[in-house]
Amino acid sequence: MRIVVAHPRAEAREQWVRMLGELLPQAQVEGWAPGSAPADYAVGWLDEPGFFDEQTRLRAIFSAGAGVDHLMKQPGLPPQLPVVRLEDAGMGPQMIEYCLHEALRVQRRFDDYAAAQCEGAWRPLPALARTELTVGVFGLGVLGTQVASALAAFGYPVRGYSRSPKAIEGVDCFDERSGLRAFLGACRMLVLLAPLTEATRGLFDAERLGWLPAGAWLVNVARGPLIVDDALLAALDTGQLAGATLDVFAEEPLPPDHPFWRHPKVRITPHVSAMTLVEVSAPQVARKILALERGEAVGGLVDRRRGY
Repeated sequence: MRIVVAHPRAEAREQWVRMLGELLPQAQVEGWAPGSAPADYAVGWLDEPGFFDEQTRLRAIFSAGAGVDHLMKQPGLPPQLPVVRLEDAGMGPQMIEYCLHEALRVQRRFDDYAAAQCEGAWRPLPALARTELTVGVFGLGVLGTQVASALAAFGYPVRGYSRSPKAIEGVDCFDERSGLRAFLGACRMLVLLAPLTEATRGLFDAERLGWLPAGAWLVNVARGPLIVDDALLAALDTGQLAGATLDVFAEEPLPPDHPFWRHPKVRITPHVSAMTLVEVSAPQVARKILALERGEAVGGLVDRRRGY
């Protein structure tokens, strides 16, 4: 059995190769480069064309990150090749920390205090009660469900939206039957945790951002193209949104001249809300490869029609 690992970061690629080699000693595991011999399985984060032109005997490809949009857009991806996504793999606790941190910053008005400090102003402000900050989680997959449950357990009113019906304790769940507008109408903070698909690309445009309550806060920890950048900037400038925390962007790294960098109502982090932990992810991938070798079904298989 032969496995190749394709990743733009050499350190991550080497870690994947080392750990998969230890977990699957019966396999030959190596980093992929143009001209590599055909493999049975691939693990990767692809950022250059030509991979599938060379790797013609693959039985499955595993994403090396939470999303699969980087794989789905690759030229030459065989239509019948199984694409398998990571199922959490240690990212859930990180995402909970990030989103809870943002909820607390908004609720306790820590940005207002930071601004007051810059002015040298001693200005106590009334804080929102937790019960006043309704948090909406758009996307109730593995990570979205964990975030919604954690915020609800912390005492925030939480509503969640998913394509198909879900039932989560402590969370008011919405889906396509109730409609996106009904979901957004009470979200004083909106957390985006949905995959990037043709249905979600550019979904949060001027119209849908306008469905949020005036003064809402937006947190995007999913994929940048879910949001129309110009529409977000306009909503911030008019006060429709009080602010936005952005961890992901349509182009990464975010170009130095992008207006997000200098906007006073935008907080930026460099795609770090939930990092892939190879030490947790590699055993999951190894188990699934062995299951496939035995002819068994595996979790995380991507539905090509939905894109996730």
